[in-house]
Amino acid sequence: MEHVEEGNGIREQDLQREERFEDELIMHLERDQFVAETSRPVPRAHLSATARAGLWALRVFVVLVSLMVIYTFFDQLH
Repeated sequence: MEHVEEGNGIREQDLQREERFEDELIMHLERDQFVAETSRPVPRAHLSATARAGLWALRVFVVLVSLMVIYTFFDQLH
């Protein structure tokens, strides 16, 4: 049973085969080649406005929860 992604018709099994092939290639690189390949920056993903808003909401949520935890910790010290 093969899974087909909705947007572009790429089969999941094909992606797994490609990832395995890339992993095998990485295993055979010299150390300096590996470092050079892994230090290359990855381009930014193009996200929709909804996705960006959701990520910002998640960031704000994490900051607020972190502040609540820190406040609770220091409040319990007294």
